[in-house]
Amino acid sequence: MGSRAFITGVSGLELSAAEREFIRQERPWGFILFKRNIETPVQVAQLVQELRNVIGSAEAPVLIDQEGGRVQRLGPPHWPVYPPGAVFGALYDLDRAAGLSAARLSARLIAADLTELGITVDCLPLADVPVDGADAVIGNRAYGTEPAKVAAIARAVTEGLEQGGVLPVLKHIPGHGRATADTHFRLPEVDTPRGELERTDFAAFQPLADLPMAMTAHVVFSALDPAHPATTSATIIEQVIRGVIGFQGLLMSDDVSMNALAGSIAERTRDIVAAGCDMVLHCNGKLDEMREVARETPELSGKALERASRALASRGAPQPLDREAARAELDALINRAGMAGA
Repeated sequence: MGSRAFITGVSGLELSAAEREFIRQERPWGFILFKRNIETPVQVAQLVQELRNVIGSAEAPVLIDQEGGRVQRLGPPHWPVYPPGAVFGALYDLDRAAGLSAARLSARLIAADLTELGITVDCLPLADVPVDGADAVIGNRAYGTEPAKVAAIARAVTEGLEQGGVLPVLKHIPGHGRATADTHFRLPEVDTPRGELERTDFAAFQPLADLPMAMTAHVVFSALDPAHPATTSATIIEQVIRGVIGFQGLLMSDDVSMNALAGSIAERTRDIVAAGCDMVLHCNGKLDEMREVARETPELSGKALERASRALASRGAPQPLDREAARAELDALINRAGMAGA
C-alpha cells in the first residue's frame, strides 16, 4: 500500500498507542518534529526510528524546522545555537564570499546534527523578501531585502544541507516577506501590484525553482487572487508557483492548523488539495485533527507521487565533515564581522 498525501506531527516524546494505530491505518507520507517532541539525542533518535518502524518504511521522511536564530527546534544543552539568516545577509554585504561561506557552513553543521538523529529534511532555506512595515514573523529569519542576494544565500544554505545528506524545503513560496500579520493567528493580505511582486518577491524564488520541495505561504495576494491565500489558490499555484517561478518539485502547504486559514480542518484540507498542493502539512499533534486531515487527503499518486519520489531520490549520502573545524570557521566568520551576538 502507498502513502496518503499528508505529513503529520505527533504529540510528545514517544508515540501513544492511538498514534501508532493512526499511523498504521492512515499511512502519512512523512512526519514533522517540534520542541514538544525533543528532549535528548537518544530520545529523538528513538522517536524517529519508531515513526519509521510503525509506518514500515526506512525511507519515510522526517522533517524539522531548524533554521537557527529563533526558529530552532533543537537547542542547548544538547545541540548548539546557530545564527539567524540576517547574520549571513549582513556578512554578505561586507564580503559576499564570506557571507555565502558562513551560510553554507551553518547549514552543513545543522545537517550533521540532523543526520545523527535520523532526520532527513530541514524546512530551510527561506527566500522571503521582507519590506518595511511587515510583521516580524519573518524578521531576522530573512537573508536580506534584495532578491538576488536572498537567492544566493538560500542557494548556499541548500548546498550545505545537501552536502550533509539532508533535503531542503524552500519556503514560503511565493513569498511571505510582505505579510502584515503572523499567519499562526490571522490571514495577511498583500495589495502590491503583480509587476512589483514579480520583480521582488517572486524573483527571489525563481533561481531556486530546482529545489526538490517547497512550502506555501498562507498569504493573500489581492492582485492575483483576492479570495484565497496562496496555499488554497489554484490561480497562484498554477500561474505563479508553477508558472512565473517555475517550481516543479513537491509542493506542501504550510501548517493546515494555522488560524490564517478559514473553515474546519477538513475544509481547509480539501481546499489545499483542490488548489494543487501535492502534500498537506499538519503540525500540532492533535489526534482528532490528524484524523480529519487523513480522511480528506487522497492516496499519493500521479504527478504528486512522481514529485515525492523524485524528491526523496535526490538525497545523497553525507560528505565527510570535520565538525570542530567547521564550527570554528563559522564562528570566525561571524566574529570577524562583529555579529557574534546577532
